[in-house]
Amino acid sequence: MQQGIKTLVVVGVGLIGGSFALALKRAGLVERVIGVGRTLENLQRALQLGVVDEISQDIAAAVRQADMVLLATPVGQMGALLAAMADTLPAHTIVTDAGSTKSDVVALFRQHLPRHLARCVPAHPIAGSDLSGAVAAQYGLYENRKVVLAPLAETGADASELVSRLWQACGAKVHMMSAAEHDAVFAAVSHLPHLLAFAYVDMIAGKDDAARCFDFAATGFRDFTRIAGSHPEMWRDISLANREALLAELDDYRVALDRLHALLAAGDGAGLAEVFDTARAARVAWNQRFMRQGQAMLEKGPQR
Repeated sequence: MQQGIKTLVVVGVGLIGGSFALALKRAGLVERVIGVGRTLENLQRALQLGVVDEISQDIAAAVRQADMVLLATPVGQMGALLAAMADTLPAHTIVTDAGSTKSDVVALFRQHLPRHLARCVPAHPIAGSDLSGAVAAQYGLYENRKVVLAPLAETGADASELVSRLWQACGAKVHMMSAAEHDAVFAAVSHLPHLLAFAYVDMIAGKDDAARCFDFAATGFRDFTRIAGSHPEMWRDISLANREALLAELDDYRVALDRLHALLAAGDGAGLAEVFDTARAARVAWNQRFMRQGQAMLEKGPQR
């Protein structure tokens, strides 16, 4: 199959892995998709919905047939999965992932697949929601979205190029970063916001008058806390996997909170206004740039 693959094994058939499979099917770039997972009910649902063509709960057996393996599970599960498939993985098979952290994935590849590194392509699609399971899989999830590839020094150019082409066929724009750069950037703009949202909602839920507070919560609360509805296991694993970069961001955020505390305690309205004005200007500039980029990509259309 030109620029495509014959058999894709998706480990973890949910929003991310299932949507990747659907997009490649629509583009005609995969002949067969085998879904692998822990929950038989979810796998059967994926089969019924046409997200996958076959299902298996035996990763070692499934990967024997694979031209590409996509690990679309929480990062905390990947070590055991790589260990389970290491002995049966064909030499030509590309192994990639969709994890939100990359340095840990690189380390796991080196630990479990040391003779297969030329075919390992760490990746991170920047797309998601608070939905999960096979029913969350959707066509077009990756249209006009970014995907980061963080290849190892040993990764073959042909493997990286194929993974890049497949993501582009899903409608995504591919960016290259080192694993360390990736983790530092996403600690700041993705992982920290999730921690803050979880912590804030947990704080409110622990109040003696929590029910009263939630009764009066409205759109500001909804907008700020949306990501606190995300998958707890996944975000536990992401937080632990990227803990060094995330701890550094938490330290910076604590400094910012301490500054606000001091301004409030001093009744310093001018100081508060300065912080708010700076933040507002940065957010408005980012949003305008984000909207322009999105519009430009829509006008350009999906890359094929």
